[in-house]
Amino acid sequence: MSIYVNGLLWVAGAALAAGVLAYLVRRIGATEGSVDNNEAAGQVFTLVGGLQAVLVAFVLISLFDATADAENGSYAEADNLVAAVWAADALPVADKVTDEARAYANTVSVQEWPHMRDGTEVSGRGWDELEALRATVARAPATDEWAISRKTEASNRLWEVYQARQNRLNTASSGGVNSVVWFALVAGAVMAVSLPILFGGPKPATHILIVSILAATLTMLLFATQQLQNPYSGGAQVDPAAFESALERLR
Repeated sequence: MSIYVNGLLWVAGAALAAGVLAYLVRRIGATEGSVDNNEAAGQVFTLVGGLQAVLVAFVLISLFDATADAENGSYAEADNLVAAVWAADALPVADKVTDEARAYANTVSVQEWPHMRDGTEVSGRGWDELEALRATVARAPATDEWAISRKTEASNRLWEVYQARQNRLNTASSGGVNSVVWFALVAGAVMAVSLPILFGGPKPATHILIVSILAATLTMLLFATQQLQNPYSGGAQVDPAAFESALERLR
């Protein structure tokens, strides 16, 4: 089942459930004085709904930023890897550096990315290959000023690769939205929908429609939050295109 179909089912189910509950409340619990409660309930709903909107907005914005940073970071890591290889062309170990860089990019795209999608631990093979690449550059002889400058540039680029790699693994293992925030999001959504259900009014059909739309909207936002909490999986997942492109350039 596709992500979009799954999301539509969640949204439609929440709207239906809220509509049925609103109908039952109107059918069973309605009283002649229910309209008198609208002003007080509306004030409480304004406060609860406003807080919920602010919380959801902050969470979604942070997740969108994290996804964009993860994609930019993958390209920064891959581009610096290629730049390190190009800088090492002036060194006697250029072929070995190219082979080790190609092995590292292949490990990241083929072996590490599936683990990051699943949220499981990434093995240390990538670190070992990156360390071997750094050691190869560090041991390379440089006899003139040009070779020394190229060796320094390659080392600096590998340091950038190290930093980008560390950020990538930290993002993949962070677990997304923590349980406390999820509790606040879900509890706030339930309260935001429950208050309008208690509203009175002369037109039950309009009341039920409003409650259903509100429940559908909040469910859609929660579903988007769930899909974005891991940048390497879900609907907006970052793929290893940067490393696949790097492999093409290193051939």
